[in-house]
Amino acid sequence: MTELYDASELIGFAVALLRAADMEPKQAEVVAPLLVEADLMGHTTHGLQLLGGYLGALEEGGMRGQGEPEVVSDRGAVVVWDGHYLSGVWLTARAIDLAVERSGQYGSCTLSLRRSHHIACLAAFLERATARGRMIILASSDPANSGVAPFGGRRQLYTPNPIAIGIPTEDEPVLIDISASITTLGLCTRLNAEGRRLEHPWLLDAEGRPSDDPAVMFAEPAGSIQPTGGLDHGHKGYGLALMIEALTQGLSGFGRADGVSEWGAAVYVQVLDPEAFAGQAPFMQQTTWLAQACRANPPALGIAAVRLPGQRALERKRQALAAGVELYPGILESLSERADRAAISLPRPISPK
Repeated sequence: MTELYDASELIGFAVALLRAADMEPKQAEVVAPLLVEADLMGHTTHGLQLLGGYLGALEEGGMRGQGEPEVVSDRGAVVVWDGHYLSGVWLTARAIDLAVERSGQYGSCTLSLRRSHHIACLAAFLERATARGRMIILASSDPANSGVAPFGGRRQLYTPNPIAIGIPTEDEPVLIDISASITTLGLCTRLNAEGRRLEHPWLLDAEGRPSDDPAVMFAEPAGSIQPTGGLDHGHKGYGLALMIEALTQGLSGFGRADGVSEWGAAVYVQVLDPEAFAGQAPFMQQTTWLAQACRANPPALGIAAVRLPGQRALERKRQALAAGVELYPGILESLSERADRAAISLPRPISPK
């Protein structure tokens, strides 16, 4: 039987572990709910699965649990921060909140963030803006890591480079969370540890041959993840990846060209206030019409109904808040030793599924 957990108890558990690793309360109380938010939405590789790595980074000094970002530049509608490897989840949430506030004054606000630590699940941040009627664009890359080869190549060069867009409507928001690669490093790592394969040959081995075996990513020499579009149309994912690298690292002024070695992120946040454009009401009229038209579109053979991006994630979230959160097997077990050392009780399941 699958065990389910109360979301608030999971949040409290994560806060306690982060505090035990010397993260200040104002950070921990933002980071923990956003990690659990990812699990609520079904993004199980980017929720509490990441907590162990974050705790290790705090203990080893790779992530700072105390302090404030440095303001590199502030022109009102355009801001650059140096995060000095503070929690990327906390920094990104704070950046979005600032951009939401300033978009009401300037119509839009863009914030570039360099030397942030890892920012977890992009989709988990979007409702911070859409709940206030704003449209948001959020992108991230890790200049210290790679995994994806440029289209036509076979050597790892850049990260999967996710981009997320939140679009408010009169109903629930459209929450787009995609990446410039077919799959993610997190999924490859998980499946390799479990001895499983990917659904399709989304990887290339070191010789450039398609593969569904995540072990090729950890071989010597290593293989690579294919760009979105694969061998047929991978130039599209390649182009998207280059744009994200420029938005995140180019605009923040720090990235791969600097020989970065620390696990972290470069982040791009843009929030737009529709009221400053043609108006909030016309914006919502257009987005709501399109959302309804997509849902009403006749489904293709074998498809039950046309869904909007984020629709399933929001359904999962509602169900999990009502009935309990289903965690991916092994997540709590991986945190049990740290919890024991800090005298923190593991969350108890509330009921079998």
